[in-house]
Amino acid sequence: MTPPLPGEPIPGLYCPPVAEPDAALVSEVDSRIAAWVRKEDVCPPQWRDGLIGFAVGRAVVLQYPDNASIDHLMAAAELLAAENVVDDCYVEDFGGSPEGLGARLVIAQSALDPARLAGRYQADWERGVQGDEALRSYRTAMRDFEAIATPLQADRFRHDMCRLHLGYLAEATWKLDGRVPAVWEYLTMRQFNNFRPCLTITDAIAGYELPAELYALPDVQRAVALACNATTIVNDLYSYTKELHMQHPHLNLPIVIAAETGDHRTAYLRAVEVHNDLLRSFEDTAGHLYGQYPSLDRYLGGLTAWVLGNHRWHQTNTSRYTLPDFWD
Repeated sequence: MTPPLPGEPIPGLYCPPVAEPDAALVSEVDSRIAAWVRKEDVCPPQWRDGLIGFAVGRAVVLQYPDNASIDHLMAAAELLAAENVVDDCYVEDFGGSPEGLGARLVIAQSALDPARLAGRYQADWERGVQGDEALRSYRTAMRDFEAIATPLQADRFRHDMCRLHLGYLAEATWKLDGRVPAVWEYLTMRQFNNFRPCLTITDAIAGYELPAELYALPDVQRAVALACNATTIVNDLYSYTKELHMQHPHLNLPIVIAAETGDHRTAYLRAVEVHNDLLRSFEDTAGHLYGQYPSLDRYLGGLTAWVLGNHRWHQTNTSRYTLPDFWD
């Protein structure tokens, strides 16, 4: 199999292509995000340039082609940036640690779902949140999302962030225990530690609301889970080489499979197959749902657009990701 050139997709990866985003819109979102980062002071100064250079604008323009306005896109961009700040500062290598993570994440969740305390302790909480860059990033992004979302959509997002934080804690436990999980355990964790908070707000960014009774349908929840799982494995595959060379190697699906097979190339190619199975299962599930309700059709289309746009962002982000040499 011919090795891919930089910017080409992973060989064998199933993911339909998408068009390039509007360059002027990408530039405008990036400019506004840089201004937001500086104005709200939502990131430690030493990591600010990295956050601004994360290509947030390109990501959200690719992921939310059905958007109501640039203000709606900005709400998505701020949430994406804030999630990366908290991940870096609280969870990962830029100051994060598995030790004490649960306590930090409870306080972080309160920046999205405000604490309601008694008397003077409310002021203590206020000072604690306002005095931490990562917590400010959550709080200001959530404030701006609530300005364009319905109360139901805001509450849905808070619950999805709880899911994300639960996944963070599972992975942290394995790090503390020095254990590589079984593949099925890892994939279960990834159903929580994934991009779900970004995908499920597609209706809010498009300016409409998927009714709660439709969102809660078991087949809709299956479609949501499959879409989120597939796009998260895309991240595992494109991040694989970068994460191998980090000071503290991360778990990702190829690494977990390799712990069972003993062969990294076989593990990587098997992880590609896992992604393909998940994405095709999402398409099959969504296909059975189409045509029942107009708002659900639009929502499923938004999920699909996010999955494909996210793949395009990873595929073309060659300054951040390089592929392993498994195709000679």
